[in-house]
Amino acid sequence: MAFLDKYQIDAINKLKNGSILCGGVGSGKSRTGIAYYFMKECGGFIDDDYHPMTNPRNLYIITTAKKRDLHEWELDLAPFLLSPDPECSYYKDSVKVTIDSWNNIKKYKKVFGAFFIFDEQRVIGSGEWVRAFLDICRKNRWILLSATPGDVWEDYIPVFIANGFYKNRTEFKNRHIVYKPYSKFPKVERYLEEGYLNRLRRSILVTMDFERQTVAHYENVLVDYDRVLFKTVVSQRWDIYKNEPIQNASSYGFVLRKIVNSDESRGVEVLKLCAEHPKVIIFYNFNYELDILKNLNYGKDVAVAEWNGKAHEPIPKTSKWVYLVNYSAGSEGWNCIETDTIIFYSLNHSYRMMTQAAGRIDRRNTPFTDLYYYRLKSNSWIDTAISRALSKKKDFNIRAYY
Repeated sequence: MAFLDKYQIDAINKLKNGSILCGGVGSGKSRTGIAYYFMKECGGFIDDDYHPMTNPRNLYIITTAKKRDLHEWELDLAPFLLSPDPECSYYKDSVKVTIDSWNNIKKYKKVFGAFFIFDEQRVIGSGEWVRAFLDICRKNRWILLSATPGDVWEDYIPVFIANGFYKNRTEFKNRHIVYKPYSKFPKVERYLEEGYLNRLRRSILVTMDFERQTVAHYENVLVDYDRVLFKTVVSQRWDIYKNEPIQNASSYGFVLRKIVNSDESRGVEVLKLCAEHPKVIIFYNFNYELDILKNLNYGKDVAVAEWNGKAHEPIPKTSKWVYLVNYSAGSEGWNCIETDTIIFYSLNHSYRMMTQAAGRIDRRNTPFTDLYYYRLKSNSWIDTAISRALSKKKDFNIRAYY
């Protein structure tokens, strides 16, 4: 298949029902997943001619809301003559293609005998999405796509259960987890039988050997912060915004980060960078940061749009633009090949989310070779601690500093 690279074909040949297809952000997991469904599950093939599926079955794609709304999956389905629109599909009378978001996964618990592609890792923990995922896997064929499949063994529990390795979470925990005694919160002290767990993971994890053609340039941009105000909050544990004592670690971290992230020097540096780069994506964490970014004077000829929990605006179709994206709402499930620049107005506490956010411009079909990432950071200990955790590929936890 001319539209697939060798590493994608190699991955297809290794995949099986219940696999996790792991590829870096921008490696083409979506098209590879569809190709596996088309070739291995349904008996189709494309060489010089199109050979239709001999064993067609309905296809359900569970993805992010943003990727669903931007219709990105339709582009990857097109070479296989598949579409959610029956009138645009070769199989309009025999195959139903459904693309929906994780928020609606419970709607498909009664589906039987279909094939599911679960896009991006959302099956962590034991909530409603995980329960719906397990129900679906018992009745259908499936694979899961993920750039970052799991940081700790607990992340793999739902997929291990779906593959029949364990009956439930309790069985896994009783066999493999030793918790620290006398801890306020359940904290893992060590894992048991990690060799066995590694064998299970290797049996389902298919990694795409993807060589990037892009070169990422990361630059830390030093910004200032109010040291006196910062030290006051640290010493007195006082919420200066609510004028009351700080009650917990979460509030403590929020107040300190607001002092640091609200400093006007950040806005000054953002404007300098936007003057150098005509098209810029800016990632932020909090609503007060969005207010700051929206009120900056980027210039009359610069269009500004945003994507977050409330606003779902497309990237402007102009020669100069700034796209303000909330990490939680837009760090994954979409791509942009119109720019080579991302500014991280503030760092996110999650290594996975930072990696996903950076990948929005690092795509296989980007016309750029050099990509530029600017991280605004102060010398405050909280920025330093977050940065240190991320450099170790770990998440930052404020509880360790409270």
